[in-house]
Amino acid sequence: MADHRLPKIAIATGDPAGIGPEVSLKAALDPAVRALCRPIVVGDADAVRRHAAAAGIDAPLHVISDPREATFADGTVEVLAVPFAGSAELELGVNDAAYGRATLASAARAIAAARAGEVDAVVAAPHNQTSIAAAKIPFDGYPTLVARETGMNHHDVFLMLCFGDTRIVHCTLHVGVAQALTLITRERVGRAIRAADAALRRIGIVRPRLCVSGLNPHAGEGGLFGREEIEIIKPAIEAAAALGIQVTGPFGADTMFHMQGVDAFVVMLHDQGHVAAKLLARNATAALTIGSPILFASVAHGSAHDIAGQGIANPSAMIDAVLRLSKAKPPMGSIERIKAGGRPPAE
Repeated sequence: MADHRLPKIAIATGDPAGIGPEVSLKAALDPAVRALCRPIVVGDADAVRRHAAAAGIDAPLHVISDPREATFADGTVEVLAVPFAGSAELELGVNDAAYGRATLASAARAIAAARAGEVDAVVAAPHNQTSIAAAKIPFDGYPTLVARETGMNHHDVFLMLCFGDTRIVHCTLHVGVAQALTLITRERVGRAIRAADAALRRIGIVRPRLCVSGLNPHAGEGGLFGREEIEIIKPAIEAAAALGIQVTGPFGADTMFHMQGVDAFVVMLHDQGHVAAKLLARNATAALTIGSPILFASVAHGSAHDIAGQGIANPSAMIDAVLRLSKAKPPMGSIERIKAGGRPPAE
């Protein structure tokens, strides 16, 4: 039996037609994970069984309808059931609106458990953007889902990619570049910096050191390549520094990641951060949602339809995400405020 003092981590299974259920199971059974937390897989039980059989995972599944029913018996995987219509006809490796709905339903159920204090954190397996779009559900990534499910403004929630000691926070995420340019304001850059500082303190870094990228080549080269650095990014950095945050920049995004002694890098655009992460840590990057009242993480890789059901999916990123959250501390009082109906505190 697992130590009852260990945190409970909900693992939402992601896209049922992809590798999500497989890497969720593998993470839940990993010895390092079970030494640090009590994992609960969240998703459709039939889909989880299908993936377990395909991957040759023969661990017993204990299917429950309430996290409080979990027993955490040795060698057993707890499965918090979130049934979806069509699971009996699940076809691996294809896109379908039903799979998009199932993806978000499992994540929403896990988030609800965290809000209720039934679990201490949530890790979500990869989603498939095409299936979610087919379901006609507004979605541009897990951070906006976390914001919606916790009653927050989606502008106050951000993504932090983590691998090794490197952490990258994104001011904008899954939007077109033209739209991203309109979103980069002093206020948004400032919120991203403050969220990064608060998240790092939550994981035990007493005085975080942050570096912020520019938007344009060479961080604008003193205005030669654009004025966003002068008129937007630098003032946001100065305002954050006035609050006591240790932050510098803006720096060219092509050279910034070589800097030493930095606890997190804040970038303006999706590709400024994701290209670096996927080059340096392919399939081994945890993606933390920061600025929210719950601890939530996902992974930076996709649903890998091409290898779904083959038993060869690498769970390293899922395991790393679970381990990171197992060691983190929830924000003081936030869950209690949500239970009482109050708005979560801004980070």
